[in-house]
Amino acid sequence: MDLSIDLNIFEVEPAEEYHRKADRYLSSHQLIDFIKCPWLYRKKSLGLIVDTDSPSYLIGRAAHVRILEGRDAYETQFAIGGPINPRTNKPFGSNTKAFAEWAVAQGKHVLSHDQVDLIEQMASGVAMNDEAVDLLLYGRSEGVLRADYCDTPCQIRIDWVHPHRGIVDFKTCDDLTWFEADARRYGYHRQMAFYRAVLAQVLDGEMVPVHLVAVEKKEPFRCGVWRVGDDTLTIAQRENESAIRRLRTCWDNDHWPTGFEEVRVLEVA
Repeated sequence: MDLSIDLNIFEVEPAEEYHRKADRYLSSHQLIDFIKCPWLYRKKSLGLIVDTDSPSYLIGRAAHVRILEGRDAYETQFAIGGPINPRTNKPFGSNTKAFAEWAVAQGKHVLSHDQVDLIEQMASGVAMNDEAVDLLLYGRSEGVLRADYCDTPCQIRIDWVHPHRGIVDFKTCDDLTWFEADARRYGYHRQMAFYRAVLAQVLDGEMVPVHLVAVEKKEPFRCGVWRVGDDTLTIAQRENESAIRRLRTCWDNDHWPTGFEEVRVLEVA
């Protein structure tokens, strides 16, 4: 494929601003919530369920910034390290009162020395994979694009777009051995199909390649690269479009099932 994506079609927008527009635009995560359970989607849209910022999520988000946006953006968005104990000349632990007071004073998300070291190990793991380095060598990080898809206003914020190799999504994981199972479990193929289809609305229908770059959050910090198969993306796109039609029906009727309204048959072989 002789691909050339104009990176100027993407907007530069802080994550907070992007998420504030979730009430006006459908995102991939909202659609995956709906596919899992329409009532879950509805409760989140009403603010009855709020996603928590767990330590694991914080590490993943910080690694995204460090690896995709660079050190300057990383040090701007996160307070790094923490106070030093003058008696020992070592950092205060992240569970100490001194660290907690320092964290509050920063006015932004904070990372302990151990977390910073972990993120640097992950960055080194990515740097060891030539395919990952090639994909992330040139392009635009966190580009935002909005378009109507299936008669629905949609928005995407893509981790990385390479002008000649398409969409690149960055994932962190516990064990690369099980990444493919994790991808199926968390619906990464549906997320990528949504990205690709919304992007195609601006690219006159052109369907671009999609790659996943994943790195472990523990030793030996292996990094792997996957190209998402075209057949997988095509099937996922059909599933997404069917789900969007069901979502529109739910909105029209204000009816939000759980998906477990009927009696099921449990058979154990």
